[in-house]
Amino acid sequence: MKKLITEEDVRIIVKEGRNVIVIGKDAVVTPLALDMIRTNRMTVVEKEPAGHNPSFDKLNSSQKRISIGGDHTGFKMKNILIKYLGERGFQLNDEGTFDEKSCDYPDFAKAVALSVATGNADSGIILDATGIPSSITANKIKGIRAATCYNVFSAKSAREHNDANVLVLGAKSLGEETIKTIIEVWFSTNFAGGRHQRRLDKITSIENEGD
Repeated sequence: MKKLITEEDVRIIVKEGRNVIVIGKDAVVTPLALDMIRTNRMTVVEKEPAGHNPSFDKLNSSQKRISIGGDHTGFKMKNILIKYLGERGFQLNDEGTFDEKSCDYPDFAKAVALSVATGNADSGIILDATGIPSSITANKIKGIRAATCYNVFSAKSAREHNDANVLVLGAKSLGEETIKTIIEVWFSTNFAGGRHQRRLDKITSIENEGD
């Protein structure tokens, strides 16, 4: 983690399409960098010193770039997760919503799914009240395997057996600690391949039938 954050550091993050910047608690941010952060309305996350929360040490490094979004029912939890994951070294892009005004979940589910499908993010997280409608929406995007997870077993299975690339959570159905545990399992579980890859290939074949 850099000790000095300059305008150039912020410019690189903006160029990458991200709007969340992680800064060490002991870092110094230059005035020009602060101005650019404010101008681009970036979310600032303060990272804990090295060694904090060792349970995340074995997270899958291939999933470090996360696109996260959700409707008004997931707004508070989304902000909690941005801080939680940002402190643990993930690169996050917030796809909205940005307040608690009533809005339509398909808009944000689509934004997250497209970010993953186009390679701008390694994986996605979507939040709505139950996790069901956003999962339905995200799975309309080719190449997306969105899974609504409600406990550790479903999260592990979705990653290990289905190579799911978008995690969908019910912000009104699950508590904060349960959601954090699900996320930890999700990002520390690798795809098993083998017979599971054969089954995924069949799913891809079905997905391509309409081409």
